Amino acid sequence: MEKYIKRKNKALIKKYILGVTISILIVIIISLVYVLYTNIDISNSSNLSGMKVEVERLSQTIQEVQEKDKTIESVIEEVNESIVGISKLKSAGNTIFLEDGSTKIGLGTGMIVSDNGYILTNEHVSGAKYSSCYITLASGKNYQGNVVWSDSDIDLAIVKINANNLKHVALGNSDNIKVGQSVYAIGNPIGFEFQRTVTSGIISALNRTIILEEEEKSSYMGNLIQTDATINPGNSGGPLINAKGEVIGINSVKITTAEGIGFAIPINTAKPIIQSFITNGKFDEAYLGIFAYDKNVIPYLDNNLKLDDGIYIAQINANSPAARYGLKEKDILLEVDGITLNKMCDLRTYIYSKSPGDIITFEVLRNNRNISMQVMLTKK
Repeated sequence: MEKYIKRKNKALIKKYILGVTISILIVIIISLVYVLYTNIDISNSSNLSGMKVEVERLSQTIQEVQEKDKTIESVIEEVNESIVGISKLKSAGNTIFLEDGSTKIGLGTGMIVSDNGYILTNEHVSGAKYSSCYITLASGKNYQGNVVWSDSDIDLAIVKINANNLKHVALGNSDNIKVGQSVYAIGNPIGFEFQRTVTSGIISALNRTIILEEEEKSSYMGNLIQTDATINPGNSGGPLINAKGEVIGINSVKITTAEGIGFAIPINTAKPIIQSFITNGKFDEAYLGIFAYDKNVIPYLDNNLKLDDGIYIAQINANSPAARYGLKEKDILLEVDGITLNKMCDLRTYIYSKSPGDIITFEVLRNNRNISMQVMLTKK
């Protein structure tokens, strides 16, 4: 019994000593923190700036680690929540058994670009401005969508549904993409039975121009991203994403006479429009009134015409600002407000960022002479 009491007392003494030691260590740590804190000269802006830089660098490092930990599977899973099905008919039915179902009932894809229901897609999927279509979310909920903006020249449209708190895609920067970069296309090929199908590939080429022939009329689409990621008709309007899950393009068309050749519209073309709807709830499109080609298209039109820089005005609409302020057909637009123009999409994207009533300045090459011209944009 006496031995037991002695062992118990020794155990209590050890616990007591351990507790005292821990308490002393805590006091020392608190004292050191207090000393360091009180020695900071808060009036010294350089100290505060240095602390701010360190905090920002630590935050960036944590974010980079988190991004590296993401697998492509988890990235695609997140993006899929923002992918929608679009149909021109209220009920799609069993479309897999319909011949060319994606064309007959207007099946296609779209992506949610804001939490309050704005959706980006192709115009040939949703229909033209003021028309209606039917939207199916990843959750299975159905909505009627109203086309609030569209442009047939670039085959893009914005659809609005009456919904809030939606998961939306992240938009990347299509100006920074490189040939050989891994990409993933998401869409609804054939019909909703294969909704949110993912295909992978690389960026095969940039700044591609293709001819579209419909009803004996030819048109050109330029500045396209070429990819070998499989794009089927029902994929139209869906996103082409990078490994981070950022949208860099809108899947649009594929070459039916060859395998592994599909095209997407660069996302930067649509960014000013999307941002205007998110910020203002509307997009007042500025109007110039020209139809121009860049040097990639010129060989299709005239083999004798040489164009090293700028874009070539092929047509000017009557009563347009371009006609009113003196621009002429065969003029070559070299710059707009000091920005070099090499592609028609450069000018189009810039005009999308302007408002009716804004004045822009062109540097024009006419009859081998450089002239400067100002044009006031109007509402389209």
